[in-house]
Amino acid sequence: MTLFAALSVAASTPVHAQNSPGPQPIPLPPPIATPADVAYPGTLSLLVDLTDVVHRVAEVHETVPVAAGPLTLLYPQWIPGTHSPTGPISKMAGLVVTANGKRLEWVRDPVNVYAYHIDVPQGVKTLDVNFQYLAPVKKGEGRISFSSNFVDLSWNTVVLYPAGYFSRRIQYSPSIKLPEGWKYATALETKSQKGNLVHFDDTPLNKLVDSPLYAGVNFKRVDLSTDSSNKVYLDVFADTPAELEITPEELQLHRNMVLEARKLFASHHYDHYDFLFSVSDIIGGEGLEHHQSSEDGTVANYFTDWAAGVQRRDLLAHEYTHSWDGKFRRPAGLWTPNFDVPMQDELLWVYEGMTQYYGNVLTARAGMRTPEQARDLLAGVAATFETSPGRKWRPMVDTTNQPTVSQRTPVSWVSWQRPEDYYTEGMLIWLDADTKIRELSNGQKSLDDFAKLFYGVDNGSYITETYTFNDLVTALNTVQPYDWANFLKTRVYDLHPEVPENGFTQGGYKLVYNDHQPEWMKHGDNPRGTSFATSLGFSVMGNGELGSVAWDGPAFKAGITPDMQLVGVNDQTFSVAALRDAILSAEKDKSPIKLLLKRDDQLQTVSLDYHGGLRYPHLERVEGTEDRLDPILSPSK
Repeated sequence: MTLFAALSVAASTPVHAQNSPGPQPIPLPPPIATPADVAYPGTLSLLVDLTDVVHRVAEVHETVPVAAGPLTLLYPQWIPGTHSPTGPISKMAGLVVTANGKRLEWVRDPVNVYAYHIDVPQGVKTLDVNFQYLAPVKKGEGRISFSSNFVDLSWNTVVLYPAGYFSRRIQYSPSIKLPEGWKYATALETKSQKGNLVHFDDTPLNKLVDSPLYAGVNFKRVDLSTDSSNKVYLDVFADTPAELEITPEELQLHRNMVLEARKLFASHHYDHYDFLFSVSDIIGGEGLEHHQSSEDGTVANYFTDWAAGVQRRDLLAHEYTHSWDGKFRRPAGLWTPNFDVPMQDELLWVYEGMTQYYGNVLTARAGMRTPEQARDLLAGVAATFETSPGRKWRPMVDTTNQPTVSQRTPVSWVSWQRPEDYYTEGMLIWLDADTKIRELSNGQKSLDDFAKLFYGVDNGSYITETYTFNDLVTALNTVQPYDWANFLKTRVYDLHPEVPENGFTQGGYKLVYNDHQPEWMKHGDNPRGTSFATSLGFSVMGNGELGSVAWDGPAFKAGITPDMQLVGVNDQTFSVAALRDAILSAEKDKSPIKLLLKRDDQLQTVSLDYHGGLRYPHLERVEGTEDRLDPILSPSK
């Protein structure tokens, strides 16, 4: 429309229409009560019946002490460890509230859908609250956590709690009913067990939610304790009894990991620690930290095909490190008084980034990876940033917002969107800090001294201690004086498009690429597929489905997208081996690599004029420099 035409329309519009105020917003409902640090009167009882393994339904019964008047019950929304509002309220159904045998109406809040309002009649002292948690039965509905012989029970999925109170001031008496013959493991203390009905000691809501329960048919408990004062257990649940078998060598490596953590932190903040560990091809993989336990899940052959698991072997060490980093010491913005107050994720590059660093370091120190494997994996992390142009527009600190931006759902263009780089880039930043401390102190100090100072305080205390950016800088300066505020600001808060290799160069190594595939990698099955990101610019699954495509890489420029399936390579049926051979051939004869791809029902042939070889990343020792990296990865003295 031209400007003249627009003015003509405006002139012809009736005056009363021009002066109309237009729609106005309706008032918002009253706010949910702000949590107060006062005790909720009485103890809530909670019974979770897990016996319906056919339908994978958990039946929940709560008894809530109340007084007459308005009451708001909340379903946990902001879940610790996910750093986001991921409480699975869509899986909750069948809510019925009764008092003295009579059904009461409830009303869901029109704005906060996690809140249920109830008017409690005069004379009512308790409410009976019943509902079901409908665990996913198909992968598209979410992670599979319930099968015919195993369940991962997260208490936040099966609880409603009163608004207006700190979670630590709401007391619960929890119980579970198990299928016949099932065993269970949890950090909670058992009060009594009669048959398949288990009662646990009364506990505050914050500890209950922080103490998940694994239960199942095939179970083995392994003692990893360093001594009687540091009790640590590996509670293994498997699809079959054979997958529970652990060799003496594998057992010793896991004990080494616990011992190395004790040496690192010189403290612990649990009565006993339980790795709740599922090795299953039915139950979805998991890695979720808790103060006195962790939810850990990996493939069924974790023990039975040890050589294949190098890539994911840091899972247990990562979640164990969180007992100190994230649970005991926590960024102030990530501590909330209950589970419906929003978290502020800005310091996830410490909470997760340093945990990623020490998870990998402890894995190497324990001998669960060889030094060469540990260096290869560090090189692989750095190499991903070479193909990540998103670093040109998005500072690393902004990736800490990703859990709330996407609620941790997958994205299409990982290298451009860089969704959660606070994990991996955070790890390289802390390697940079570690080697810098070693350099400045002539090897007399390291980041390990920071770990003891910052996380090793108040041995035996379970009370979370929060911290800020300034607390972090102060502690680093206590260990080794330096301009740590600027060090962190330039790497975390400023745009930093360069590949973060300082930790390698200060450590006496450099990042290189060649056609040599590490031997250990030939035995593994990477769940994210085989990566050709540093060569062709994509990763691919064994069936040809593309896992990711690097933004602005060779494949991207040729029109290849992540929704395609690779079906042919140089006029042969696709296989990962055939693709490797094609890349090696193109390096020598300079012929383009011809790829046949499928999208929906259409086939498309793409020729990639690429001749740079496979480009596997490695760390190569720089002669004449101080070796500071290998001591980091070596067992503690």
